[in-house]
Amino acid sequence: MRKDEIKHYLRKTWKFIWEEDSAASWLVNIVLAFVLIKFIVYPTLGFLLQTAFPIVAVVSGSMEHKVTLDSTSNYKYCGVSFEEKENADFWETCGEWYEQNTVINEQDFKDFPFSNGFNKGDIMILRGKKPRNINIGDVIVFQSGRPDPIIHRVIDIRDGYYFTTKGDHNARVISEHPIKEDNIAEDQVLGNAFIRIPLLGYIKIWFVELIQLLIR
Repeated sequence: MRKDEIKHYLRKTWKFIWEEDSAASWLVNIVLAFVLIKFIVYPTLGFLLQTAFPIVAVVSGSMEHKVTLDSTSNYKYCGVSFEEKENADFWETCGEWYEQNTVINEQDFKDFPFSNGFNKGDIMILRGKKPRNINIGDVIVFQSGRPDPIIHRVIDIRDGYYFTTKGDHNARVISEHPIKEDNIAEDQVLGNAFIRIPLLGYIKIWFVELIQLLIR
């Protein structure tokens, strides 16, 4: 193949990917974006941030600071029932549990990272952190018995670096399999959240839901 033919095909390919407004072009762009993120952006961020999981999408409402409908279609917030969806102060609603079960008080919580929680659909950027540098109040991602990792707040640390976490929105610490967040070993910890990007995680959530619909 001559040099001018190679240039011709390269220009044609470039135009197809970046200029053509067709279904095929959109599909190729999606595939290229996935490959770029999966094999270049993600590993590079992982290397820089010293964790194998530099980016996670929040797929549940367990860290939300608001009244929401639960699985039984009741309005709940930290296990407290509401007649309708309404604004509710976090510490007034949830603080009693912390005061009775932990050493955390209201001022402590206000000083924690992400003290206002975060929402389903957010993206969280993680960095690696040695277990001895993880503090009560930090938000960590850990591997449990579920396929997806869990992102919750550290509320207790025991000797040997065993952690207990709790979702801010949840009524209690989950001690049952498969999550079992009352005895998290240091080798289960995947990273420490330090940046939140609102709503961007819905791209992943919608994509996964679409794939699940297609394979049913």
